[in-house]
Amino acid sequence: MAKLEYRTALVTGASSGMGRGLSLWFARKGVKVYAAARRHDKLEALADQARASGATIEPVELDVSNPEATVARIRELDEACGGLDLIIANAGVGQQMNARRMEWEHVKRLIDVNVAGAAATLCAVLPRMVERNRGHLVGVASLAAWRGLARNAAYSGSKAFLSTFMESLRVDLRGTAVRVTCIYPGFVKSEMTAPNKHPMPFLLETEEAARMMGKAIARGEAEYAFPWQTAGRMRMVKARPNALFDSTMRKLR
Repeated sequence: MAKLEYRTALVTGASSGMGRGLSLWFARKGVKVYAAARRHDKLEALADQARASGATIEPVELDVSNPEATVARIRELDEACGGLDLIIANAGVGQQMNARRMEWEHVKRLIDVNVAGAAATLCAVLPRMVERNRGHLVGVASLAAWRGLARNAAYSGSKAFLSTFMESLRVDLRGTAVRVTCIYPGFVKSEMTAPNKHPMPFLLETEEAARMMGKAIARGEAEYAFPWQTAGRMRMVKARPNALFDSTMRKLR
């Protein structure tokens, strides 16, 4: 692949999983990456790993569940680096819960991070990108956004928000130089999927997932769903009539 056009990038949720993998992927291709997350020690270890291979990652302690602080910090970074070229809203949390035992505290946590946190990350310097006539916004949703999966009302709903949010941004920004990409991963090895005791078909290693996502972002894909096997199955599930879908989910529940 040719040299990437980005000078700077911000990746949230960078202390582990796909965010960590994406930070390394872009940094090793010459992009100065601001890796943001709550766990500073993990970010420092990530920066050391990047430095050992001649790449540059700057740790940024950030809790996206506080949207106002998130917006303020991203604007500070934008000013300090002369403009962020790429922003990847990757930070996310997941927790399965049956609606019969739904607890608001768990739902609120998912909304604070996956909805408010992602939107704050993407909106923080969007007007500046439009004014500079350059920039790329990326939202990491999930294949779970395509239907309301059993035991995943909050998670599927939060990722469906991000999916539709990114689509509207893409439509509004057409005609500008600001690009928009929404990514729909399947199962990827991470701290989030580790506790999952249910089968995870076509589970991808983190490094491979990061490589696939990085290439799709660099190509400027509007949408990218992977791996193709899981994405293909979910497209069929998405097309099922409600009665058939509900019956399938009832068995899984």
